[in-house]
Amino acid sequence: MPDFVKAVEAQKNPNIPELAPGDSVSVHVRIREGDKERIQEFRGTIIRLRKGGNDANFTVRRTASHGIGVERTFLLRSPRIEKVEVVRRARVRRAQLYYMRERRGKSARLKERREAA
Repeated sequence: MPDFVKAVEAQKNPNIPELAPGDSVSVHVRIREGDKERIQEFRGTIIRLRKGGNDANFTVRRTASHGIGVERTFLLRSPRIEKVEVVRRARVRRAQLYYMRERRGKSARLKERREAA
C-alpha cells in the first residue's frame, strides 16, 4: 500500500527551505492573468504549518493597508511557488499562532530567534 501512495505524491519543491511557525517569510508566487504570467511577492509571518505529504501547507499572515489582516495558504509541494525566502526567525512556544489575529501594533511583535555562533 505505501508504494501506491508514493506513486501519486508530488515532488518536493526544492525552492522551499525548512519553515517553522513565527518565521517572517517572503513567498514568490507565479500568477496567471489571461495568457500572461508574472511573479507576485507575499510577505508575512507563518502562523500555521501543516505537514502531511501531498496536503502539507503553510499559512502566511500580513497586515495590509489600514490595518486589515490578510492570510494566504500555500501548498508546500506547489509548482506555482517560485521561491520562499526566510527574512527572520522568531522564538515562539506554540505550533499555531492564531492569537496573532487579535494583535495590533507592538503587541503583534515576536521575539527574534538567535542562533548560537
